[in-house]
Amino acid sequence: MRGKLTEQIEKKSEELLGYKITQAELRLMPYIQFVMMNDQVIDPRKINPEERKILSDWREKGLIEGGAGGLNICKDFWIALNEICWIGYVAHEGDL
Repeated sequence: MRGKLTEQIEKKSEELLGYKITQAELRLMPYIQFVMMNDQVIDPRKINPEERKILSDWREKGLIEGGAGGLNICKDFWIALNEICWIGYVAHEGDL
């Protein structure tokens, strides 16, 4: 099921990021992917308080820098984010 936090996603996030992501993090990742591939600026009107907290946590972990004024993302997080989004939103069961 697209966009659902699965055991496979939890396992992959633990492998790539060192912790199991939440459903909210999984849902935020495609937006961050979009932002980074376009203007690299988060629109504060498009994120809620829970997502702001996630971004703050990611900053503390050194995964991202900045935000509404311009977002930077470390390469390892970019690779992890894309792998997790592929599993969560693109791949079919037979692809995994």
